[in-house]
Amino acid sequence: MAKYRKLGRKSDQRKALLRGQVTSLIYNGKIVTTEARAKEVRKIAEGLIALAVREKDNYETVTVDAKVAKKDKDGKRVKEVVDGKKVTVYETVQKEIKKDKPSRLHARRQMLKVLYPVTEVPEEAAGRKANTKKVDLTAKLFDEYGPKYEGRNGGYTRIVKIAQRKGDAAMTVLLELV
Repeated sequence: MAKYRKLGRKSDQRKALLRGQVTSLIYNGKIVTTEARAKEVRKIAEGLIALAVREKDNYETVTVDAKVAKKDKDGKRVKEVVDGKKVTVYETVQKEIKKDKPSRLHARRQMLKVLYPVTEVPEEAAGRKANTKKVDLTAKLFDEYGPKYEGRNGGYTRIVKIAQRKGDAAMTVLLELV
């Protein structure tokens, strides 16, 4: 018996399909797909969530000094003239950051092997590259899904059968996070 479904695709196409669907599931919380694909995506997604639950508190908080540009009331950088040149004025600010311990860093890198990078585009500024922002799905897994599923021993996803697809009668299902 095979350990995984081939889904009628070559290995590189299959891996890309599964990575895309797992990324979409983590980002949106639910996806509609065929039953066979959902069962494969479920294996990968549950492994990632289990990893996030196990490593969610494995970090230390560190205070660092950061140089930040001083801004005026309009949000523009304050500049002063030094030796005939305009130079931005910087101020030192203390920030607290989370520093991953080695096992959490390893878990983060394991997640990044599977998840594609996601870029979020706001609706009112669609088409403008300047307003896009990257979504950190590993942080979402650690900070949102880790505490949410802390008390569960697996079973983080649910498959709900919807209907048969009209073209090929494949069973379509809703795969969602519980």
